[in-house]
Amino acid sequence: MAKRKITKQQRRRIESQRQERKDRAHDAVAAAHSDDALGPEQTGLVIEHFGRQLSVEAGNGEIVRCHLRANLESLIAGDRVIWQRSTDTGVIVAAEARHSVLTRPDSNGQPRPVAANIDQALIVIAPEPQAFANLIDRYLIAAEAHDIRALLVHNKADITAHPDLDAMLARYQAIGYPVLRVSSKTGEGLPELTGALRDKISIFVGQSGVGKSSLVNSLLPEANTAVGALSEATVKGRHTTTTAKLYHFPDGGDLIDSPGIREFGVQNLNRDEVDRGFREFQAYMDRCRFRDCRHQSEPGCALLAALEAGEIYPERIHSYRQIMAELGG
Repeated sequence: MAKRKITKQQRRRIESQRQERKDRAHDAVAAAHSDDALGPEQTGLVIEHFGRQLSVEAGNGEIVRCHLRANLESLIAGDRVIWQRSTDTGVIVAAEARHSVLTRPDSNGQPRPVAANIDQALIVIAPEPQAFANLIDRYLIAAEAHDIRALLVHNKADITAHPDLDAMLARYQAIGYPVLRVSSKTGEGLPELTGALRDKISIFVGQSGVGKSSLVNSLLPEANTAVGALSEATVKGRHTTTTAKLYHFPDGGDLIDSPGIREFGVQNLNRDEVDRGFREFQAYMDRCRFRDCRHQSEPGCALLAALEAGEIYPERIHSYRQIMAELGG
């Protein structure tokens, strides 16, 4: 017998009932952790999150599984929180303000937080899977929009790279972004990478399969993160990290290992934020004849004049136009 199709109204009713059950479950958790049964408030750091439950690091380094009060929004790795201890777990009662947050699009294209309070983003690329400049530019836009330092990490440097990759990295280096060549297999560049990570909260971003987890294992063997092999059929990495997790370096600094991101959404950014993400354009944009210049074919466009003079890279303006078209600009 064929399954009976349900209407949109029935689907909404089902979803409403599911949410009511979730709310009752949250209320039950709150009742089990009433204020009278909780210890004093203390600060903590979110190490990893699992829905409404999180791993929180206390001031003494102890990791405690905590519940999130129903009136609080979801928290992510890197968040600073106020929590109270119960008998064998804890309850997060407040969250401190974030100075930065990175997001990625969810299944509906809406921004979903990945990591908080990041100082720098390390964009990991490799000879395989193929690196795309437009994806790198999206990472750079996000970093610039949140005043996060960005640098590129050329992983798997022991593998001969295609000339196009070397040319791409040279462009970004000329623009002013540091580029580190590393190999988790041979150890090349790992001391320099360790130095760049020291005393900062960093995040590795990049396509699945570029070796982020392998780098984490090289830098922090005790992390023992899962490492996925490249799919021979598609040369795309399988997702091996399912949730962002924070690790400490012995010499100072923290690292948040993020889920693999094949696409990076810019839908939640405005035109000014996208403009800011192309740092080498800034010297020209205020010199256009028209204030609302779209840098397409307008007369007196300083950006187009710079392109013709070879002062900016055509690959970058092509990427800029593609991203602006997505925003309707």
